[in-house]
Amino acid sequence: MAAGAGLSYSLNGGGSVAGSDPPLVLIHGAGGSRLHWAPTTRRLSGRSVYAIDLPGHGRSPGDGPESIEEYVEGLSSWLHQTGLHRPVLVGHSMGGAIALSAALELPETLAGLVLVGTSDHLPVNPTLLGMLTKDETYREAVDLIISWSFSPSADSRMLELTRKRMLEIPRQVLFSDLRACERFDVQGRLGEIRLPTLVICGADDRMTPERNVRRLTHGIPDSRFTLIQGAGHMAMLEQPAALDEAIQDFLAREAL
Repeated sequence: MAAGAGLSYSLNGGGSVAGSDPPLVLIHGAGGSRLHWAPTTRRLSGRSVYAIDLPGHGRSPGDGPESIEEYVEGLSSWLHQTGLHRPVLVGHSMGGAIALSAALELPETLAGLVLVGTSDHLPVNPTLLGMLTKDETYREAVDLIISWSFSPSADSRMLELTRKRMLEIPRQVLFSDLRACERFDVQGRLGEIRLPTLVICGADDRMTPERNVRRLTHGIPDSRFTLIQGAGHMAMLEQPAALDEAIQDFLAREAL
């Protein structure tokens, strides 16, 4: 583990060298950490892969920003401090919103995007938000998130481990994350993105259904779409081999 610009992260595959293949930066979703990416993705063959803990998550200090814009500012500082040369951002859910916003605000610093289970607008269930305002209903809220995040065939041990890890995130941080998601809206701006983009969706995703995810491919010029069977919102945990294959194929096709 290492730290830079206040963010804790893991690095596998060596460092970034100017002129080499772009490194990957994995950005987790709301209430998550770098451990929400499967070990095989964090160690993707032939790549330098940085898996970050966003502020207030995992081993990174802080309270957690209240807007996607603040997350992008922190990411920009981290990229500058670590000296990464035009990485490919791989973002899940809220992490995808961060990646999309970075592509709109900092396009010259990036080489491409991989967007998993996200869209151009991320409305949040108001009942869930209300449950996250009180300590006594926090566990119930996390249980609800977990129930919505996996396919019916998901392994029960995986669900319990994901639940345990999410409960390690302070309630206020998860609440701020979901408020940031609710305020996020880049509808109408997708056509401005000119980066190679892969969009991935789990076939059983109930948090961000396929019809919402496909809005990205309709809006981002020349973007690609992959639907992963046997996976819900947490496709990278349920079907990591399929996700890794999709990313590797995308990088090869785009010569990234």
